[in-house]
Amino acid sequence: MIRYLLHRLGSALLVTVLASIGIFALIRLVPGDPVSVLAGPDATPASRAAIRAELGLDQPFWSQYLHWLGDLARLDLGPSYKLGGDVGSLIADGALNTVVLTLFALVLASAGALAASTAAVVWDRRWLNSLLSALNTAAVAVPTFATALVLVLVFAVRFPVLPAGGTPPGGFFAHPDIAFQYLILPGLALALPAWAALTRFLTEALRTQLRQPYVTTARALGIPRRRIVLTQALRNALPSSITVLGIQFGTLLGGAILVEAVFAWPGLGRLIEQGISSRDYPVVQVLLLLSVVVFVLTQLASDLIHAWLDPRVRLTTGTNGAS
Repeated sequence: MIRYLLHRLGSALLVTVLASIGIFALIRLVPGDPVSVLAGPDATPASRAAIRAELGLDQPFWSQYLHWLGDLARLDLGPSYKLGGDVGSLIADGALNTVVLTLFALVLASAGALAASTAAVVWDRRWLNSLLSALNTAAVAVPTFATALVLVLVFAVRFPVLPAGGTPPGGFFAHPDIAFQYLILPGLALALPAWAALTRFLTEALRTQLRQPYVTTARALGIPRRRIVLTQALRNALPSSITVLGIQFGTLLGGAILVEAVFAWPGLGRLIEQGISSRDYPVVQVLLLLSVVVFVLTQLASDLIHAWLDPRVRLTTGTNGAS
């Protein structure tokens, strides 16, 4: 297990370093100059040069990159160019809202996928499989922002039973019942694509398990299909599904940008949208790198859980070095 962990840690570190270089370079290739935004249209060349020197933008690319890495190592994220305040404080203010929304959506997607996949395999009816297939296709094909707008129009405008946006006035913990109402619409919009992917993967994993010899033996012994699925097949199908769950967590973080914009949710997605529109380099590049780090750590955790539940994974890696 330690060898497998070291192998995965090396891959995670390499991906993070390459992503940091790519993000830092990509931000500087985007059209537009933050100095022009800060200085304004009437600024003189001398004042523009002074601002550029103050921000360190007149230094070579690698010098700027290494200086940025040094600041990150000291947990100094630097000041925001346009939004005001320290980047670390801005991220801390929005992180709780995004984490709560993402975890709520992940719980919705996981519980829904588990219920739908189990029902499809236990009952195995044509109409049920067709219904789930249609819902899967719709959840993947319709863009997240379109789903969010439809939910707002139906449940907040046409039938005003839920808030159209924003966060609970008293916070998430003062009145959990009110906080739950604020989470339903954005959580549902964010969870639907992840639910579709998890349902499709878990259903196929369960059907694969039902074709295994141990299931044939259990059915020959007269054990009901429902009991076989719930006590044997589901347990064996879950390890491979955990890897997909880790990938979907990263997808949820990416989808939060659009969902937070539609529901005026003051989280990291809305912060990165504001940073991009105002060309606030420090905010955007730190948030992009943070999303990569979270995704890499989530993937690492899901791989370790998968290897712990299925020893064949770490044994294969230890034998031939395959990932």
